[in-house]
Amino acid sequence: MKTQFSVPTRDEVSPANQAIFDNLQKALGFVPNLYATIAYSDNGLARFLAYQNAKTSLSNKKKEAVNLIVSQVNECVYCQSAHLVLGKMNGFTDEQLLDIRKGTSTDPKLNALVALAANVTATRGKADGDLVDAFYAHGYTNENLVDLILQISDKTAMNYLHNLTDIPVDFPLASAL
Repeated sequence: MKTQFSVPTRDEVSPANQAIFDNLQKALGFVPNLYATIAYSDNGLARFLAYQNAKTSLSNKKKEAVNLIVSQVNECVYCQSAHLVLGKMNGFTDEQLLDIRKGTSTDPKLNALVALAANVTATRGKADGDLVDAFYAHGYTNENLVDLILQISDKTAMNYLHNLTDIPVDFPLASAL
């Protein structure tokens, strides 16, 4: 039998996490269920948010493409839902988001990023050399590669947490996607 996880309320988390809940409520208008679930750990939420919000060489749009394909490969419904919404907020069309979920893009440079991210996730880091070569051939650097791996690790952690806990999705599902 699988243990049932509930989403902790503000009153059920540590004072430090309560302050983070308050900040998230102000910034987003709600506390995402997956972030609330991280708050079972007294230090986990602050640690994760610092990691997630750290500077990177990848633009927000590229980060969303990586987040979406990693969530697709890891079969995380929660994160797919979140990154469909965030992808639209970052300028992707429905068609582009569908392509990214399939591991492709009509933009050659973005395609190299998405294809490599999908492959790295699926192979647990043992990427296809041709995809790595294509990544570099499209102008990406060693810095971009490191930042890609860090982005994949960020999203994989969230994917695994949701896949294990199966907490409710609190982002609107893009039914057409």
